[in-house]
Amino acid sequence: METISVIIPAYNAERFILETIESVRQQTVSNIEIIIIDDGSTDRTVELLNTVKDSRLKIFSYENAGVAVARNRGITHATGDYIAFLDSDDLWSSDKLELQLAALQHHPEAGVAYSWTCFIDEQSKFLYHHEKFLFEGNVYSQLLVKNFFGCGSIPLVRKQAIESVGSFDSSITPVEDWDYWLRLAAKWSFVVVPKTQIFYRKSTNSLSTKIELMKKNCIQVHDNAFKKAAPDLLGLKNQSLANIYEYLTHMSLENIPGQHGAKIASQELQTAVRLNPKLLLNRKVQKLATKLILMQLLSRERTKDFTGFFRLIFSNPAT
Repeated sequence: METISVIIPAYNAERFILETIESVRQQTVSNIEIIIIDDGSTDRTVELLNTVKDSRLKIFSYENAGVAVARNRGITHATGDYIAFLDSDDLWSSDKLELQLAALQHHPEAGVAYSWTCFIDEQSKFLYHHEKFLFEGNVYSQLLVKNFFGCGSIPLVRKQAIESVGSFDSSITPVEDWDYWLRLAAKWSFVVVPKTQIFYRKSTNSLSTKIELMKKNCIQVHDNAFKKAAPDLLGLKNQSLANIYEYLTHMSLENIPGQHGAKIASQELQTAVRLNPKLLLNRKVQKLATKLILMQLLSRERTKDFTGFFRLIFSNPAT
């Protein structure tokens, strides 16, 4: 019987790690191994993990090196025919692995299966759905334009596909996953399970110190990918770069407080539109632009009063 290795990097993950582990233990397929890479945690992560009574659970502790290295370390320990990655605060539906495995078995030429994602808060309550894509087969051009996966907890990957592309690149964290999916898409076809099965947790922890690094590394992944791209894909370059700046607009607005965040987000959005003016026809971008204009017009106190109103109207980026 084919087995699945689930790799979970964990760094100071005491708040959610047991809930995450439970979502794996409740999978409707049982022939799995759960590989926890403790990435130098200094909290109660390992202590909590040791309370889990499940022979499928394997814990390996290392000095802190970041999520990309932790995933690579997990791969070296994996013995399964398929590998799935799960972040230590995200959750899966109970049929996630079963349906993705069935999709890959039905499409032996495919190396990667993916499903749809929704966002949850720190209480595991639903926030909104991620965009639902149906790309299958050769998805390289679609991934080149946009990382439609959205997070690292989504795919199930054949071990052969993993072996064919090597390790995650730790030098481009926190966007090493986009680079990795691109490398897989260059060699393997993808298959979709059209069902929401991944629950991505949005944390209130500020990412403001990481946004500049994210911007730098997103552009680096973009530039490296287009250097290798076939000539017929070069026309997608500005569209891809524009989507990066649109993403940075959202990240700046969500994670840099007050008018400073709005100012940075406005600059990023203007860059995105200059690169791809057709973005202005996108309803999501129109809403975002309206929100930014209003935030810049309103005083700080009035902006605070409107926060709930904006969240209600603009929280779902897929609309």
